[in-house]
Amino acid sequence: MYVFPASNEQPGEQVVGVNPKVNNLIKPYYAAKYDILWVLDSNVHVLPDTLARSVDALNQPSERRIGLVHHVPVVTSYEMTAGVGTRIEQAFLNTNHAKMYIAINSLAIDSCVMGKSNMYRRSDVEQLTGTLRPTVLKPSLSPIAPKHTPMGFAVFGKFLAEDNMLASALWHELGLRHDLGSDVAVNSLGSMSLGAYASRRARWIRVRKWMTFAATLLEPLSESVFVGVLVSLAISHLTHGLVPPWVFFPVHMLAFLTIDLAVRNILVGEPLQGSEWWAFVRAWGMREVMAFPIWLFAMFGNEVDWRGRKYRILRNGETRRVENEDWTPN
Repeated sequence: MYVFPASNEQPGEQVVGVNPKVNNLIKPYYAAKYDILWVLDSNVHVLPDTLARSVDALNQPSERRIGLVHHVPVVTSYEMTAGVGTRIEQAFLNTNHAKMYIAINSLAIDSCVMGKSNMYRRSDVEQLTGTLRPTVLKPSLSPIAPKHTPMGFAVFGKFLAEDNMLASALWHELGLRHDLGSDVAVNSLGSMSLGAYASRRARWIRVRKWMTFAATLLEPLSESVFVGVLVSLAISHLTHGLVPPWVFFPVHMLAFLTIDLAVRNILVGEPLQGSEWWAFVRAWGMREVMAFPIWLFAMFGNEVDWRGRKYRILRNGETRRVENEDWTPN
């Protein structure tokens, strides 16, 4: 097995597409001595023995063979001095994102993977085309793609969300399944401004939009404020004003906060203390209020800025560099 960090530095990369992460990983991918690979982002760390538990999960007996093991991304240390965007991103990862990530993977109706910590087999990846169409089966039941179809890790260089596409390809092309490990992938966020946070969330909504359109379209239904407004108005109407929105909505938001705090405490392993609690609640509240406006803004555009480079997301999920210097986000 070979473990390599997924950084985005240019030295040593081999350009196979627009995605700098794939370009950076392609050489160690082919240099790996063994079949099992573990891609761990450079700003992530895990507990001891995570590797062993992940290998066990990858090799566990299953009705459909496990093709990928991944972990819930969380932030364990509260950075009081970091930018406001950092605190909002932390609140998001430890609550809404973790809650939905665990729920979707527990239902296991489709692939839902974030690439912070992924383990898979190179022999499986080498059979993927990135089309998400099931491969043709030989009499030997060995899946193959049509002749002259590009295959392997390099084909995912044309996507910005290569993690999600690779995981979806394992699921849909080879019929493999995923396992959400019991460990977590602990993120170090660094300093992020409010604008940087909003830009980051809008970018990944635009990337997901053409990959999982239906799920992205329904995303506001998982947000506390959007759902709270709709349900408050509905309850008021059904009770003929007996339960006005201004009564139901605060109770609804308090219930959401209570559940999110419980999710956060279980994942992190310890409750917030003193001023950290209030700082977290403020960041959580800002995240909830900003969620729908960011989603709305992101749905009406296809261009993103990532690490100083400009890209256009195409309808098939592929990405193209925008070379025009007069480019502006929309």
